[in-house]
Amino acid sequence: MSQTLNVLRVDSSGRYDSSSTRTLADNLIEALEVRYNRVETTRRDLAEGMPHVDEHWIQANFTPAEERNAAHKEELHFSDSLVAELQAADVIVIGMPIYNFGVPAALKAWVDMVARARLTFRYTENGPEGLLKGKKAYLVIASGGVGVDSEVDFATPYMRQALAFLGITDVDVVTADQQMRRGDESISEARAQIADLVYTTPSLTLAAQVA
Repeated sequence: MSQTLNVLRVDSSGRYDSSSTRTLADNLIEALEVRYNRVETTRRDLAEGMPHVDEHWIQANFTPAEERNAAHKEELHFSDSLVAELQAADVIVIGMPIYNFGVPAALKAWVDMVARARLTFRYTENGPEGLLKGKKAYLVIASGGVGVDSEVDFATPYMRQALAFLGITDVDVVTADQQMRRGDESISEARAQIADLVYTTPSLTLAAQVA
């Protein structure tokens, strides 16, 4: 029996109707289901609400795990659940519109909640080391006017860096940018990118699964 591909889908668009990133994330996961047959998807919709790091969270996070009291554990409970989703995933699909040259606030809050020393990265003599190695990520990016990877795109390099910091360096980008100028052409090209990335690449190794 073939193994199941565990996919974590993270949506960050504030839109539901006519959201390009949500539609293209649907298309990408459908393609993965066709390619791999056995796909289990966990969905995290950041538009439903994301807490932000505050003083109580920081105090709880910096308290050694063996010294945390009930209040500390409660403070970190939601963050722990987000980390567990990442740890269990073979593939991460992140839908990301570019808002005002950067990432949506909810996505930045998600990064803050999952970048956890001793859980998703650690400090070594040679600098920080990501602990979520062996995973594949797809960034599904849409914009109205900003060109992806242009000099005014601060979202795409930020997410590449944030994922690499956690150990996720195998990152592909699906681009539906400059839609105010390019219209449906941008979406069509993004769908072609999905087909190329999913169907013409070697099969993924399910590194997150325990034998």
